[in-house]
Amino acid sequence: MTGALEAVRARRSWSKVTDEAPTRAEIETFVSAAGRVADHSALRPWRVVELRGTDRERLGRAIAKAEGEKGFSTKPMRAPLLLAIVASYRRTDKVPKWEQEAVASGVAHMLSLLLDDAGWGVLWRTGSYTRSKAVAKAHGLEKNEELLGWLYVGGKPPVRRLARRKAVDARRHLSRMPRGKKALELEQTDDE
Repeated sequence: MTGALEAVRARRSWSKVTDEAPTRAEIETFVSAAGRVADHSALRPWRVVELRGTDRERLGRAIAKAEGEKGFSTKPMRAPLLLAIVASYRRTDKVPKWEQEAVASGVAHMLSLLLDDAGWGVLWRTGSYTRSKAVAKAHGLEKNEELLGWLYVGGKPPVRRLARRKAVDARRHLSRMPRGKKALELEQTDDE
């Protein structure tokens, strides 16, 4: 197996990060690589919005507005870099909206793996306000776009001992196609 398997097994979410963050050039490299995710018809129905510094304060005000509060939410201040993941739907009869959103989600996950493997702490945050008008406006979203959440990115802080994630029991999530009476009848019909 390659290093990809180990990178995936080692990945974890970092709810607390330091004030260090990857550079714009590093992010461009990761976004370019993440864009290689499976994409039916190569529509690239996604984009990433980089938020640093006062961008996070503007987002904090938009989140507060979405939640019916005054001032600003401190949530975006929990990391020095936020990468907003946007599903940017394309008009097509061939690729349904859900599949385009799956591509954008795949880019987000791939990006989080790449960042984690490069030594950065990452957490994918969502919330009901991702669908609010105030937050959409703050990100400059078009009518054909939806915000899927943000990757909060920063340095990995020193930790005494990392909590081990419980391994996934593949047997509970992996099955075969059902082979009931109806399936057997269909197979017999196909053989004739």
